[in-house]
Amino acid sequence: MDNILHPVWREIPGERVILKCPEEGDGGMVYEAVVETLDDLRRWPASLPWAVHEPSVEASEVFCRLSQAQMMERTGLVYLILDAETRALVGSIGVNRIDWRIPRFEIGFWCRSSCQGRGYLTEALRVLIGFLLDRYGARRIECFTDLENRRARALCERAGMIHEATIRNDRITPDGQLRHTVIYSIVSK
Repeated sequence: MDNILHPVWREIPGERVILKCPEEGDGGMVYEAVVETLDDLRRWPASLPWAVHEPSVEASEVFCRLSQAQMMERTGLVYLILDAETRALVGSIGVNRIDWRIPRFEIGFWCRSSCQGRGYLTEALRVLIGFLLDRYGARRIECFTDLENRRARALCERAGMIHEATIRNDRITPDGQLRHTVIYSIVSK
C-alpha cells in the first residue's frame, strides 16, 4: 500500500488525555508550554536538540504546521497532549520516524513542567502505543532516550516497554559531551 493511503486520526481519546494533531494557531500555547519547561528540556540536548534554540511563538507555530504536513504525508504522527477535561496543553507525543513496510514507529515525548508527575504522559504513551498496535498493526514500537534520563526510562517501563539495548557514545551534546542512548521497545508477533 502506498504510504499516503494509510488513514490518520486527528484526535485519539484517552480517559484523562486527548491526543490532538497540532493545527494552525496552536503555536502560542505550544510556546507557553516550551518556555515553562525549557530548563527541563535543555537537560537533554542530545535527545532534544530543538530545545537548545531560543523558543518563539513563530518557531512553535512552524512546528505545529510542519507536524500537520507530516501527518498528511504520513511521514510523522505528532500529537499535542491535552487534558481531556480542560483541553489545556500538557505536552507533546508523536511518531518521529515511520517504516510502513514493517510497520515500525519511533516515539518521542515531552511534558510541561506544571503537569509532570500526574500520570498524563504515562497515559498518553499507553494510548499511543495501543493505537499504533490496533490501528496500524505495529510490529515494532521504540523509544530512544538518554541513559541518564531516569524519568523517561521509568515512563517507558510503566508503559510496558522492554529495555532492549544501551548504545554507548551514540549522541553528542552541543558542547561535545558523548552520551549513551537507551532503546526501549514493544514488538508484536
